[in-house]
Amino acid sequence: MLESILGSVNSERVLVFLVARKEGYAREIAGCFKTGLSPIQKQLERLESSGVIFSKMVGRTRVYAFDPRYPFLNELQALIEKALSFYPESMREQLLMNRRRPRRSGKPL
Repeated sequence: MLESILGSVNSERVLVFLVARKEGYAREIAGCFKTGLSPIQKQLERLESSGVIFSKMVGRTRVYAFDPRYPFLNELQALIEKALSFYPESMREQLLMNRRRPRRSGKPL
């Protein structure tokens, strides 16, 4: 939807994911959209080098989030949130479901 403005569909995916969940790591973003890891990593590197997002290490995992010092952060987030409202309901639910803890062993699905 915003790929013509942002330059690529993977850039849109990264930004939509970060708006929905506030932070995430490359494999998590790629898994959510069922896409390759390498293009997502390239977009994360590009967005980090341009100052839109920042990364921090949490254990051995590099976690990305929006940089609060980015001058157009509020406008960018408003644009992405507006685009997210046009996504199908199933995709929005998948993006907003943020399950981090593992399931208890033996618990039925």
